[in-house]
Amino acid sequence: MSKQRKADLLLVLVTAFWGVSYFLMDLCLTDLQPLNLNAFRFLGSFVLLSVVFFPKMKHISAATWKYSLIVGVFLTLVYVCCTYGVLYTSISNAGFICALPAVTTPVLNFFFTGQKPSRRMTLCILLCAVGLALLTLNEAFRPALGDIICMGVALFYALDLIFTEKAVSLPDVDPLQMGILELGVVGVIMLVLSFALEQPQLPSSPVFWASALFLTLFCTGFAFVVQTVQQQYTSANHVGLIFTLEPLFSAIVAFFLADEVLLPRGYVGAAMMMCSLILMELLPGKEQTK
Repeated sequence: MSKQRKADLLLVLVTAFWGVSYFLMDLCLTDLQPLNLNAFRFLGSFVLLSVVFFPKMKHISAATWKYSLIVGVFLTLVYVCCTYGVLYTSISNAGFICALPAVTTPVLNFFFTGQKPSRRMTLCILLCAVGLALLTLNEAFRPALGDIICMGVALFYALDLIFTEKAVSLPDVDPLQMGILELGVVGVIMLVLSFALEQPQLPSSPVFWASALFLTLFCTGFAFVVQTVQQQYTSANHVGLIFTLEPLFSAIVAFFLADEVLLPRGYVGAAMMMCSLILMELLPGKEQTK
């Protein structure tokens, strides 16, 4: 198995955890406020991973600190939009719209780096865009307030992926260190904002503790370190498109655990997104800069 294929498969696993996270966030938000929840999961992940990988965190280059701060700020904006969006829309819709980086990443990548997507990748993007439209827009073609907030994820996460790809390609940036440090950046910013705007607290019952800890361990700690480390073996465009699986996982979880049902056209959109992912995996290798 090639390194890129292995990276893509690990990123699919990450995407599955993120698909589950929408249901868990929706559950936790009945007990914790948005910034409070994000501070808990990101600081918890940062502390845990810093302990596990302590020997590798002793010598951190200036470049690693620099890009950890940059990517951490973008990631903070992503999760502010994502968490508040979940408050005002359905679990399924939040998952679908937060997959839009699959469309925005290649577009922004072209403007930032001049990297043009291949014809096949362009077809994948078009399939994905149409599929997302079928999944998210209601009969009046009007998004909910939460849908609009979640659209911020498409912009900020695309920037996150582009800067991560640039950072991990540099010889003096350690991907593992960066993956851990960016979690700390997000956690500190969220904690400061929570104290300023909310009344932070710990989860109040075993159910909320279990949900918050799953978010912390698997949907945050494991997921973001794997994404940062494995992105050196694939492209930002590939990563963005793999993340189109996120709404499919969130819709499955929402169907079984929250009784949410898609419209028939939603299932057509889901199938189109799956086709875009399969077509992308048929690409002969890592996309080259044109």
